[in-house]
Amino acid sequence: MRRVSAGEWGALGAVAWTYSEVGATGGVLPGGYHQVRRVAEVGRGTECFERAGAAIIGWRMHRGAGLRVAASAPTADVGVVALLGLGWGPLTVVAPCRVAYVVDAPTRRGFAYGTLPGHPESGEEAFVVELDASGVVRLRITAFSLPATALARAGGPVTRFVQRVVTDRYVRALRREVAAAPG
Repeated sequence: MRRVSAGEWGALGAVAWTYSEVGATGGVLPGGYHQVRRVAEVGRGTECFERAGAAIIGWRMHRGAGLRVAASAPTADVGVVALLGLGWGPLTVVAPCRVAYVVDAPTRRGFAYGTLPGHPESGEEAFVVELDASGVVRLRITAFSLPATALARAGGPVTRFVQRVVTDRYVRALRREVAAAPG
């Protein structure tokens, strides 16, 4: 992916979302969208939780899943803009997103981003790692989306298949991140 100038980051930070239900992945998902809810155990213990949270906030889970990430900041925070690239060479799809909210609680950490103009989908996706009372660490991915471009609409079932594959890659990438960390 190409380098993005400070002015371009600023412009992307100011454009309107491509959907109206900003923040909805933190509560009740809106009707009329394709919905994704995935929960997967990624490890155990406080150290695992801390490593997993840092991997999510620092975009390492996304990179580990095979996406190219160019972001206006090294960590996800409200208003940070990211360009996510998936594909190869001229077949790369670049998806502009902006962080809608961040979760930073003693037993929950992560963020959600929403789509911006140019993204092939319209909607929101949240990535939150949770530490339960028994010490189990789980990744919770929650999303809602609709095709926003002619290519995404034409993709039909292929588009949903790619979404499932990428969701599976997020889980595997986070498991690798927490397993590979020292300690």
